Amino acid sequence: MNKIEEIATSLEGGGVVVVPTDTVYGLAVKPGDEAAAQRLYDLKSRPPRLNLPIMVASKEDIEKLGVEVNETAAKLLKSPFIPGALTLIMGFKNGDRAPWLAGREEVAIRIPNDEQLLAVLRKTGALLVTSANKSGNPTPTIISEILNELNGTPDLAIDGGTIEVIPSTIINCRTNPPRIEREGKIPAVDLFDYLAE
Repeated sequence: MNKIEEIATSLEGGGVVVVPTDTVYGLAVKPGDEAAAQRLYDLKSRPPRLNLPIMVASKEDIEKLGVEVNETAAKLLKSPFIPGALTLIMGFKNGDRAPWLAGREEVAIRIPNDEQLLAVLRKTGALLVTSANKSGNPTPTIISEILNELNGTPDLAIDGGTIEVIPSTIINCRTNPPRIEREGKIPAVDLFDYLAE
């Protein structure tokens, strides 16, 4: 079994997996698995009232979630920043959505620029992925420090070497004009310059 299959199998079986991403090490679980999500919250000592970000492999995967891709989001999804370190906050269309999204008014979604993770996402579909750290602490750059810090042991931990922590930039596409919620790897000025074109 190769690494991609190993990660996907663990996630599909209800596992919590530490995976390298293009910005930080992440903790990933399959959506809809409440027990796995609770274990992820416990590992991070994160309050369950804080929703988890979503990662997908493509724009088509976003649309399957029942998300409203408005003009701002559509433009950014075609931009050179995606796949990459850009997280989009989006609302929902009226109509059906996955049960695991019930009660949420918005979601934070990212398409990562990491070939291994994209290959996993193509196998599993959308995943809940958050930084692999104790809530409130900086995210460690190496796997051994992550495993020492977490409150328990994940089912699988993939060592991707040292990952310098540069968080994604978060842009709220629901507001008009769109609002930067966190400036990270992609400068806000670059996004606004692109949107103004």
